[in-house]
Amino acid sequence: MSHRRLEPGRLVLASHNAGKLREFRGLLAPHGLELVSAGELGLPEPVETGTTFLENAAIKALAATRATGLPALADDSGCAVAALGGAPGVHTADWATQPDGSRDYGPAMERVMREAGHDPDRGCAFVATLVLAWPDGHTEGFEGRTEGTWTWPPRGAQGFGFDPIFVPQGQAMTYAEMSTEQKARISHRARAFAALAAACLPPPG
Repeated sequence: MSHRRLEPGRLVLASHNAGKLREFRGLLAPHGLELVSAGELGLPEPVETGTTFLENAAIKALAATRATGLPALADDSGCAVAALGGAPGVHTADWATQPDGSRDYGPAMERVMREAGHDPDRGCAFVATLVLAWPDGHTEGFEGRTEGTWTWPPRGAQGFGFDPIFVPQGQAMTYAEMSTEQKARISHRARAFAALAAACLPPPG
């Protein structure tokens, strides 16, 4: 299967999440891409009506590329807890959304403990789907997944989202206890990015 290649230049990250922007700036810098976020451009967040990570990532990427006329990259990711049937999954951000529209993952992590803490199965996976979109509507999608367990209480001050309760398989630290470099070597987002880079990005300079 052939993929469309992205040329060096400006790329919009279809996100208002500062943590994701930091991660992607580091990942994309070697490929000659200048990343600017939807938040920095003042773009509104589109309503995510999809039922899968891929659908929601495509909604965000297409909205950003249409608004700017630039290629756009979107990430839709979430935490899938085995004892909760894969929830929160695509609703991960919804679990953290507060009445005023802000996001606080503290109560969301507490909800995992409250609803799954009685179950001995602590299995958990972090899933990330990346979609590149072009102004003509063409898209390319890639998924990465990291298996692990959830833990309580939360540990670490790095990362974002559910990172403080997720321990990747074969590791002792949570994502939030790892440095950016350590997390990047094993994260679900890094795995999705590796597939995207091989298929669509200019070679590192």
